[in-house]
Amino acid sequence: MRNIMMTLAYDGTFYHGFQKQKGTALKTVQQELETALGILSAEEVTVYGSGRTDAGVHAEGQVINFHTTSRIPVERFPLAVNSLLPRDIVVSEARDVTEDFHARYSAKRKTYRYTIYNAPYLSPFWRHYAYHVPVSLDAGRMETAAASFLGAHDFRGFCAKDTAVTDFTRTIYSCSVEKHGPLLIISVEGDGFLYNMVRIMAGTLLEIGQNKREIDNIAFLLKKGDRKQAGMTLPPQGLCLYSVGYPDL
Repeated sequence: MRNIMMTLAYDGTFYHGFQKQKGTALKTVQQELETALGILSAEEVTVYGSGRTDAGVHAEGQVINFHTTSRIPVERFPLAVNSLLPRDIVVSEARDVTEDFHARYSAKRKTYRYTIYNAPYLSPFWRHYAYHVPVSLDAGRMETAAASFLGAHDFRGFCAKDTAVTDFTRTIYSCSVEKHGPLLIISVEGDGFLYNMVRIMAGTLLEIGQNKREIDNIAFLLKKGDRKQAGMTLPPQGLCLYSVGYPDL
């Protein structure tokens, strides 16, 4: 039995998230992958993803793994499976990995990007990939405030109330805000993320950019741990799973 790792990108606009929704006919990225790989290998395939992106969220560097007895050379898998996938999901790389590799549990780092389109009018080309903010934002304030997220913190104030975890501590390695024309890109790299964590972090930084919060407010929010006091959960279309790191490979 082989264990194959794949890197893929997808436009999440028309999917109900990555994870398969059992007992429903909802379209998901995992279901599309399992269907395509099942046809290709002539066997039932279970796909494991590095992250369960929500409905409308995109990925540029999602990682999956699956087990198969197929003898197809690994370098031919991307072309073969792409011929069976819808055009908004594309596999860019495949490789054989050890039996104990798991796309989710073996991951050591993840990077997400949240894109804000900051201009009076939203370009139609960005309507599915950015959150539109028509009022002027102070990117400098946002960048300064972003540094407060660095390090290991209890992020219970920056996740959805129904998050089913007992350990809220996550370590953030980098958090930056870059301006490229009308785009403000918030990049966050960490050892893991809670449900809606990046979208709430981005919402809090947005309010700082609007001068609705002080720059040092994030340190208070991390200490307080109260979801009601942090910023809004920004919409899903601005979020993208940019990359996943596996230093042991």
